[in-house]
Amino acid sequence: MNPVLLASAFFLFVTLSYGGLCAVSPFGDCRKCRGWGFATKTDRKGRTKRGKDCRRCRATGKRIRIGRHLFNVAARLHRDGTR
Repeated sequence: MNPVLLASAFFLFVTLSYGGLCAVSPFGDCRKCRGWGFATKTDRKGRTKRGKDCRRCRATGKRIRIGRHLFNVAARLHRDGTR
């Protein structure tokens, strides 16, 4: 096979699979708190304790995926433009 055709098929597959992931599961784990919703701290004895709430995800542990955010922006732009 032609390497250019193989590379374009690979990128098409990756794009469609990420689009499917965004459609099925629009929210992913927060990258800062790793889905916990708060930071973990250790006390002086080494035991883990709950820290402050995560400001990035507002203590939910979930964030909207980049692809889903772009889809929402495009849908909003189309909806507002066709009114």
